Amino acid sequence: MSETRTYVIIGGVAGGMSAATRLRRLDERARIIVVERGEHVSFANCGLPYHVGGVIDDRDALILQTPAALGERFALDVRVRTEAIAIDPDARTVMVRDLASGGEESIPYDALVLSPGASPVRIPIPGVERGLVLRDLADMDAIIAAAKGATRAVVAGAGFIGLELAENLHHRGLDVTIVEMLPQVLRPFDVEMAELVAQRIREAGVTLRLETSLVAIGDKHVVVGEGEQIPADLVVLSVGVRPESGLARDAGLALDERGYIVVDDYQRTSDPHIWAVGDAVVKQRVDGPATPVWLAGLANRHGRLAADAIAGRPHAAVPALGTAIIGLFGLTAAAVGRTERELRDEGRAIRVIHTHPLDHAGYYPGATQLAMKLIVDEQTDRILGAQAVGESGADKRIDVIATAMAGGLTASALADLELAYAPQFASAKDPVNMLGYIADNLAGGEQSVQWHELRARQADGWILVDVRTDEENAAGAIPGSRLIPLDELREHAEGLRGKRVIVHCKVGQRGHTAARLLEQYGVTVANLDGGYLTWSAGAAATGLPTKGHAA
Repeated sequence: MSETRTYVIIGGVAGGMSAATRLRRLDERARIIVVERGEHVSFANCGLPYHVGGVIDDRDALILQTPAALGERFALDVRVRTEAIAIDPDARTVMVRDLASGGEESIPYDALVLSPGASPVRIPIPGVERGLVLRDLADMDAIIAAAKGATRAVVAGAGFIGLELAENLHHRGLDVTIVEMLPQVLRPFDVEMAELVAQRIREAGVTLRLETSLVAIGDKHVVVGEGEQIPADLVVLSVGVRPESGLARDAGLALDERGYIVVDDYQRTSDPHIWAVGDAVVKQRVDGPATPVWLAGLANRHGRLAADAIAGRPHAAVPALGTAIIGLFGLTAAAVGRTERELRDEGRAIRVIHTHPLDHAGYYPGATQLAMKLIVDEQTDRILGAQAVGESGADKRIDVIATAMAGGLTASALADLELAYAPQFASAKDPVNMLGYIADNLAGGEQSVQWHELRARQADGWILVDVRTDEENAAGAIPGSRLIPLDELREHAEGLRGKRVIVHCKVGQRGHTAARLLEQYGVTVANLDGGYLTWSAGAAATGLPTKGHAA
């Protein structure tokens, strides 16, 4: 570039520092100023809960870069404990204040990048000032200090951060209670998949209170619901975030109805000289309306895109899939794309597939069971979302499906993916391949019934036939079912001719075999998707009766 330009980045961490360092790689002569209100400009915020629990022992390991190191390597002018207080888009200046001295300075810019992030919500209840939050290292230090003298903790909110904090406070030896307003943990999952996580939380000894509102925080307790008190020496609020978009609003930049900064495909705001990245910015989703997506990978990627656009080499952002994962008490839960709940609320025509495969070949030691879910557009066979929960292998399968979605593969095409196989890593038919086979069967006209549709079908006169063994049925049966083990089904098939029958087994595979058999005897038949395991998780999550007997 022929002239020296000035780039100002407000906010560091993932988005801001990606933009700053990328700009330096593209423009050696530029003056690049990073303004960060906090003490640290580059730290691993996703690692904060794990230092609370001692999993990450060294606090300094969370500090990724210092202002001095960034200055030496990238010639960046990094100013921590400095707050941007006003933007003048017409003059193209930013007013900043040194929080130590109180001194103010107006900085001119040729291009401005906003990366202010999102701040934890503090709900308006009595005593809220006694609730701690987790956004940066100072917040982490405050939680650790409070935990040292505590024996009982309450975590309000069962999202990713709240659950990670609950686990790590439990690791510290505290008696932990999680309070959540919703009827499930982890909103990016559907209720029957989230129930598997909830069960693991309870098994670990953490108290989980769903559909429970936090209404006050006392000195040594919290108040929930209609006045119940829960003892608590330490209270952490993790009930959501709101965008730090005040600067953008005051500068006249376009915001959406929730207060998130609106950007185009190149991260440019409504002002041609201002870009925005990170958690304060609305993202275009692959499917559905633009929405906030609070993921570090997207912040890094969009910081780079903003820098490229500023440097005159623009390329558009890829719509976000919202791929996310959490590890909790030895369990992994991963998700990508849309949920069944969202899509049904929108009135979308979808197919849903549940499976319960082993993470690797069952004959090789150590195999564990996965619960997987695939959500497919009924008309196009396009993959709209997926979820996986298990002790091993959930991360790999969701990453494969996310890649398939990015590449435009259909659900049925998953059957043809050539994935790495050896018995300690997978099965010859990988769980992802199996989802593809089932999707292909459904696209070919086979019928399935979801766990939450079963009662209505039974009330409408459908016969529910359990094709498991006598022993399996005795251990637990769906109310109103009739037991006919699969190996005895042929001798009963003529008696079911002309009837409407739903078959089920434990996970769906034997049900598929039973459905194909009965269809050829003139039976109108559907398979209970995901079998007894999916039904029992959904029933437990929604309060349906889970005890029954078969006729």
